[in-house]
Formats: sequence, structure tokens, C-alpha cells
Amino acid sequence: NCSTVLKNLHFITRPLSEEEGNFSLAYIITIHKELQMFVKLLRAIYMPQNIYCIHVDEKSPKNYKAAVQNIVNCFENIFISSKRENVVYAGFSRLQADINCMRDLVHSKVQWSYVINLCGQDYPIKTNKDIIQYIKSKWNGKNMTPGVVQPLHMKHRTQVSYREYVHSGMSYVYPTKNVKAKAPYNLTIYFGSAYYILTKEFVEFTLTDARAKELLEWSRDTYSPDEHYWVTLNRLNG
Repeated sequence: NCSTVLKNLHFITRPLSEEEGNFSLAYIITIHKELQMFVKLLRAIYMPQNIYCIHVDEKSPKNYKAAVQNIVNCFENIFISSKRENVVYAGFSRLQADINCMRDLVHSKVQWSYVINLCGQDYPIKTNKDIIQYIKSKWNGKNMTPGVVQPLHMKHRTQVSYREYVHSGMSYVYPTKNVKAKAPYNLTIYFGSAYYILTKEFVEFTLTDARAKELLEWSRDTYSPDEHYWVTLNRLNG
């Protein structure tokens, strides 16, 4: 019962300020367990002017998927990713899950300015207004995806090919003996966080630019590519 969900869980139903109403954010949330934690996170970050893409791990139990769908159905600005992955920790599937949501979000009617990615075990310590004002302060028109040139102790992540093993109850990434070619376009690989705040323009660039597409293909058999993909593209000239 959606009216009961909205009332009992005290979801915010209107923008809390004019500034927030005029600045829509997009969220990508990748989840696979702990429904109550997901609902608490969603309540904390929900604003009617924002847009939310939920990626539910394809390996999740049917009843979990159904429960998430029931909640999502109560909101016009929350949807489940049109393509779902069997997500493996440190695997390419984790990066692909975000990209699947990005493809959906760029076609959204909501004119969002930035996208923020979260996992189901995250929780905000700032309000929606705090986040917007922080973005506007020194990051206006810029991406937040900090990183450094690939450290020596990280070289193994991109020097050999990795494969994902997916099985019920167990999934992991393992190295092979195949040595990888160098990155396309002689790109310098940077390493940073898998979490980011990105402009809509940058998202559109990553989905269409030839260098971004080739780096994505090259990253397909690397270890934890979401920790180098965004930060490397953000360092491209221009």
C-alpha cells in the first residue's frame, strides 16, 4: 500500500527549499541485501525533485527483488535499472552496473545536474541542501573523482587478465596468466575511489566518446576497474 509506505516511513514529498527544487541530483544505488538498510538510505536521500536508479544484483533472492520492486513502484522518480548484472566484488560487473544506470538516467525527463553513486550499506551524514551547496562551492561544473597515478603496488590489477567466477553462494575474481596489452591511446592510468559525484556532461561523454569506450573494453578483464575508470577519464585533456 503506497500511501501507507509514504506516511509511515515519512518520505519527504516536496522540495524543502527553492534552491533544492531548482537543482536535481541523480543517484545510482547498487544493492543486494538488507532491505531495511536500503529503505533507511532511500528515506534519508529521497527528494521528489531528484531521480534514483536502483541496481539490484541479479543473484539476489526473488523475494528481495520483489520487495524492492514494491517500494520502487510507489515513486515516479525511482526506477530499477533496465539491465541487471550478476555483480562480483572487484569485478567488471560492478562497473557495468553503474553504466547500466547511467544509460537509463541520461534518457530521464528529470533535468539532473550531477550523479552520485552509492551502495546499499551507505548512509548520508549531510542533508540534500548541504550536498548541493558543497557542489556549488568549488566543484561547480567539475567532477569529484580524486586519484593518483597508478602506484606500483596496484600494477598487478591491470598487467594480467582477470576473470569473474559466478556461482550461487560464491563469486569472486581470479587472475589468469595472460598478460594484458597497454591501455588504449597510450592513456596514463590513474587510481582512486569507485565512488564519485559526476556532471551530466561528463556522463554523456563517457557513454559516447571513442576513448571512453575503448578504455571500458580494455578494463573488462582488469581487477576492480571502477577504481581506475572514472578517475582516468577525468584526467583526459579537455
